[in-house]
Amino acid sequence: MASTRRMVLLGGLGAAGALVVGYALWPNGRIGRIDKLDTKPGEKFVNNWIKIGQDDSVTVVVPHCDMGTGIYTALPQMAAEELDADWSKVRVEAAPTDVDFANGAMIEGFALNGAQVPEFLKGMAANTFRFMAANLSIPGVGYVPQITGGSAAVRFTGVNAMRVAGAAAREMLVKAAAARWGVSTVECTTKNNRVLHTATGRSLGYGELASEAATYSPSSNPPLKPKTQYTLVGKSIPRVDIPKKVNGTTNYGLDVKQPGMMYAAIRISPVFGGKLKAVSVGDVSKMRGVHKVVQLDDAVVVVADRFWRARDAAAALNPVFDNGANGNVTSADITATRANALKGDGLKSDLKTGSGAEALSQGRLVEATYHVPYLAHAAMEPVNATALYNNDGTLEVWAGTQDGLGSRGHCAKVAGLSMDKVKFHLLPMGGAFGRRLPGLYNFLEYAVKTAMAVPGTPVKLIFTREQDMQHDFYRPNVMSRFRAALDTKGMPIAWVNDYAGDEGANPEAHIVYGVPNQAVSAVQVKTHVPTGPWRSVEASWHGFFVESFVDELAHAAKMDPVAYRLALLKNAPRHHAVLKTAADKAGWGTPLPADRARGVAMFESFQTIVAHVVEITISPDGAVKVDRVVTAVDCGSAVNPDGLKAQMEGGIIYGLSAVLNGTITIDKGAVEQQNFPDYEVIRLADCPQIDITIVESDAPLGGAGEPGVPPLAPAVTNAIFAATGTRIRELPVRLTALGTQKKAANL
Repeated sequence: MASTRRMVLLGGLGAAGALVVGYALWPNGRIGRIDKLDTKPGEKFVNNWIKIGQDDSVTVVVPHCDMGTGIYTALPQMAAEELDADWSKVRVEAAPTDVDFANGAMIEGFALNGAQVPEFLKGMAANTFRFMAANLSIPGVGYVPQITGGSAAVRFTGVNAMRVAGAAAREMLVKAAAARWGVSTVECTTKNNRVLHTATGRSLGYGELASEAATYSPSSNPPLKPKTQYTLVGKSIPRVDIPKKVNGTTNYGLDVKQPGMMYAAIRISPVFGGKLKAVSVGDVSKMRGVHKVVQLDDAVVVVADRFWRARDAAAALNPVFDNGANGNVTSADITATRANALKGDGLKSDLKTGSGAEALSQGRLVEATYHVPYLAHAAMEPVNATALYNNDGTLEVWAGTQDGLGSRGHCAKVAGLSMDKVKFHLLPMGGAFGRRLPGLYNFLEYAVKTAMAVPGTPVKLIFTREQDMQHDFYRPNVMSRFRAALDTKGMPIAWVNDYAGDEGANPEAHIVYGVPNQAVSAVQVKTHVPTGPWRSVEASWHGFFVESFVDELAHAAKMDPVAYRLALLKNAPRHHAVLKTAADKAGWGTPLPADRARGVAMFESFQTIVAHVVEITISPDGAVKVDRVVTAVDCGSAVNPDGLKAQMEGGIIYGLSAVLNGTITIDKGAVEQQNFPDYEVIRLADCPQIDITIVESDAPLGGAGEPGVPPLAPAVTNAIFAATGTRIRELPVRLTALGTQKKAANL
C-alpha cells in the first residue's frame, strides 16, 4: 500500500518510542520558559495551552493557524468546557512557532487514526507523542508539529490536547485551592472561573490560584466530563475571528508592512522541473523603482520599491529556460499513461475479500471507467511571504502557512541556519485548502533566497494570480476502472476497482457497501506535474468514482438509487441513517417540476459521513444549474453546530466549482490556465440553496472542513443522469455536451 499521511507518521512512532523513558510531560522549567515566551503582565501558564490572568481571564493557546475554519472558537470551547470556564472571560491566541508549543496531539491522532490507547499506557503515550512533536521530521515533507490539515484540529487536537489541557488545568486549580483551605479536593467544585468549597461557602477565582496551580504537575490523563454535563460544547457560539475579518482589521500576509520594505515579483520556469539558462537584465535594471534582479535555479526575481513596478519589470525580462525532457508533454499524454497503466501489469492489490475478481463470472457484468483532472487550489489570497535576512545572519519571515513551526524549520533549512536563528511570524490565510501545507513551500523558498540576495532589506514576494495558478501543487489526475457482477436481483456479488494516478493505493477506495467479493488494485504513474493535498485529498476523487458507479449499478438493477444504497448498508447503521435522513429531508421520490431532477451520493472521509441530495435544472442549451443541496452529516457530535454547517457549506461551494468547471490542463509541459476567466469558480448568483441536518451519534469526533466535498460531484452528475440519461464519467461537467437531451424515464 502506498504511503499516506497517517502511515508516514506511524512509521516514525517506533523509532521514537524507545526515547520516552524519563521524558516528562512538561519537563522541569517548562512553565517558566513559556511564561517568558508568551505571557502578558498578570498572566500565568498553568500548562502549555492555557494561561490564566489575575482578572480570572482564561486564554487558550491554539497550536494551529487560522484558515477560516472556526477552530479558534471550537478548540477554546472544548478546553473551556473541561475547565468550567466562563465563556465571556475566554480569550484565544495562536501558539508561537516555538518547540515548546509543538502539537503532540496531531501526531497522536494521525498515528493512531482513531485507535484507543489502553488506560494504563495513556500517560506514556502522551509523552511519546509530545516528544515526537518536538523532534519529528518526515522525509520529503519536513518538520510538522503544528500542522493544520486532514480536518484534524477538533478530532485530534481538540480531543487529545484541548480537553485534556482544560481538565488538567481544572484539576491543578482545585489542588491549589484545597491546599490553601486545608481540605480534600473531593470537597471542591468549579464553576465560571472559580473553585468552590460548598460546605463553607468559600470560593477563589482562577486568577488568585494560577501561580500556585502552576507548581503542580499536570496530568496527561485527567478525568473528562461526560457529554451529559456539557454546557458549552454543542452550542453555536459565535466565532471569535469573525468581527476582525468583517471590519478588515485581520492582517494577512498581503497586509504585512515593514520599514524600508521592498517588493518582489517572480518569473518561474513555465515547465515544472525546468531550469533558468540565462536572462539579460539590460534596461530592466534601469526601470523606475527597480532595486535588484535576482537569478535563482529555476526562476528570476525582480526586487523593486513597489509591487507593480516589480511586476512590470519582471514581465519585461526575457528569461531563457531549459525545459528538459518535459517540454512537449500534454494532457493527452498524461491521460494516455493512466489508460495504459490500467491495461498493464503494474497494478498492485490493495484489498481482496471473498473470491475477489474471480467472482465476476458469477453474475451480470457492469463496467465503467472514470477520470478526474488536475485541479488548482485557487485560494482567494495568492501565496506570498515577506522575509528579512539580517546582516547578523539571522532571518525573520512573515507568512500564512498551515504549519508555523514546520515553516520556521523549512526557512532555516533553506537559509542554512539553525532554528534559533530564525523567527517566523505565522499569519492568518485567505484560503489554503492544502496549498500551504508542508512540502508545498516553494513560495517560502523563493522569498528566503530573494531576501538573502538583499541582506538588511525586508522583501515581500507575491505570486500573481497567474503565478499562483500555474505553479501550484495540484490535485492529482486519476483514472479509475470498475467492474461489478450483479445477481438475478440486481445486487452486486463482486466489486473490482483498478485505478491509476500520481499516488499509489488509498484506503478511501475501500467501500462501506456490503459486497461479499471485492478486489481493489492501484498503480502509481508519476508525471512531471507537482501534486499535493487538495481539499478532501484522496476522497475527492474516490467519492466521485465510487458513488457514480454505485448509481450505475442501481440503474442496471432498475432500482431507485436511494433504496439500492440503503439495501447495501444494512451492516452500516451510521451510513444508513445519514443517507436516509438526507433523502427524507430532500423529499426524495416526491414530484419535481418538469425541468428539475435529483441526484444522491454518500461518502465517509475524515471519520465523518456526509450525504448530499442535489436538485438541478438543465437549460435548453445544456447549462447545468444546481438549485438546491440537502445535506445530512454525522461527525459524531458537533462541537459548534453553526461552525459545522459553515464548513459543510464551504465544502459544497468548493466542490461545486470543481465539478462544473475545474480543470488544469497541460500543453508543452506547462499549465494552460492562468486566472479565473479560464479557471472558473462559483459566483454568488450561482450558489444553490443549502439545507443541512446534523445527525448526532456516539461515534468519535470526525472532521468538518473537508468531508462535504467528496459526495458533491457524484450527487451532481447522478442528477444530470436522472435529467438527461447522460452519464458523466469525466470531470468537469462542462466537457460533456448535454444539449437538449430528453429526461430519462423515472425508474
